[in-house]
Amino acid sequence: MELMDALGDEYLIETAEGGEDALALFNELLEDNYDIPLIISDCIMPGMLGPELLKRIHAISKKTFKILLTGQTSTEAVIDAVNHANLYRYIAKPWETEDLILTVQQAIESYFKDQLLEEQNQALTEMNSQLQERTDALLQALEDLQATQQELIQSEKMATLGQLVAGIAHEINTPLGAIRSSVENITYFLNQTINKLPDFFQSLSSKHQQDFFALLKYSIQQKNNLSSKEKRQYRRALVGQLEKHNIENATTIADTLVEMGIYGEIEIFLPLLSQSENHSILNMAYQMGSLQKSAQTITMASNSAAKVVFALKNFARYDHKGQKIKTNITESIDTILILYHNKITYTIQVIKNYVELPPVLCYPDELNQVWTNLIHNALQAMNNKGTLQLEVARQDNYAVISIIDSGQGIADEISDKIFVPFFTTKPIGEGSGLGLDIVKKIIDKHDGKIEFQSIPGHTRFTVSIPINSNEEE
Repeated sequence: MELMDALGDEYLIETAEGGEDALALFNELLEDNYDIPLIISDCIMPGMLGPELLKRIHAISKKTFKILLTGQTSTEAVIDAVNHANLYRYIAKPWETEDLILTVQQAIESYFKDQLLEEQNQALTEMNSQLQERTDALLQALEDLQATQQELIQSEKMATLGQLVAGIAHEINTPLGAIRSSVENITYFLNQTINKLPDFFQSLSSKHQQDFFALLKYSIQQKNNLSSKEKRQYRRALVGQLEKHNIENATTIADTLVEMGIYGEIEIFLPLLSQSENHSILNMAYQMGSLQKSAQTITMASNSAAKVVFALKNFARYDHKGQKIKTNITESIDTILILYHNKITYTIQVIKNYVELPPVLCYPDELNQVWTNLIHNALQAMNNKGTLQLEVARQDNYAVISIIDSGQGIADEISDKIFVPFFTTKPIGEGSGLGLDIVKKIIDKHDGKIEFQSIPGHTRFTVSIPINSNEEE
């Protein structure tokens, strides 16, 4: 009757006349897919004692919380229930109604918190597994690239790909490192902290629970990425503010708050920070907030690595059929830019002027080699510092692609030799002199043409390719 008055509007409360009836009722409710957060049993009952009932219930549903009512002065029954039924509480008869209701409410809250934590744990475990598969795939892609190197015959292509590998490895290893670090943080939390959460929440008062979740929610919502200088500035301001309110360990607390992204409008958290248990509450909020940030880091790093791998697959593929297919030229050029991202990130300004083209009928693998050679030459001509301009236009039935660099230019005395096989101005080991010869042969194969204009500070290579060449074939 007391439970019905207090909780009857929110929960279904069933009763049984004895242990056997209770066990049958429990199994029936489980078969009907009810959640059973709590069972309360008397100690002395006809047919089956309370401790025995709770042990059988525990064997069926370990998650269900158990409370034993007893008027016995002996603690033997209670100890038996604790040891074999994972007893949550025992309440001596006669009980105070308020104590009973409060204990029941706490047990139910703990049950659903445990359930939520278990679901989150399962989700994190599944994420771990997926991330491991993705990491293995990325590592396999890197190994495939190294295997592709061995298959290349042309020395110019070998040299180009060899120079790309270091940059691509960096572009993949950087997000891989972020993923590994985030996975380690999540794994550490799961291993070290997850089992402590029920006791932690049970130790908090209702007010402190509200403060804890408010602190955690505020931290998760923060998306600012502060520089080290900004962190130091906010840390100093926070230390002064905390000391002004006589909060102990102000420096440590300020460090944690800044890492959580909490550095303004902390007045609402001052009552919590003033409490003696503030350190454990703040530390737990920081750790749980870190899970969200680790998941965000994993998502961004995975997308970044996937982008590089996609570009790498497009570059490294080989069409054994040797047939022309319709290809998006601008996407092919951008694929090469992604592979050179490590070289152009900080010192090269890239300017793109693209018009929309219809798909071009071509040999995409071979055209990728054209863009690779021309972009590679442009970067070397600028010593990887300057402006790289890419233009895609249409003239009648031709796609016209221009690659312009701000390098030193091509001297007049060698301008008629740059397409001659084995002619090179590069140091030994940096080029075989086959690059532009290969480019010209590929363009000729497409019934196109390649031209160049060069003065110091402005060299333009222009490639023209028929959009629908040999389409009827």
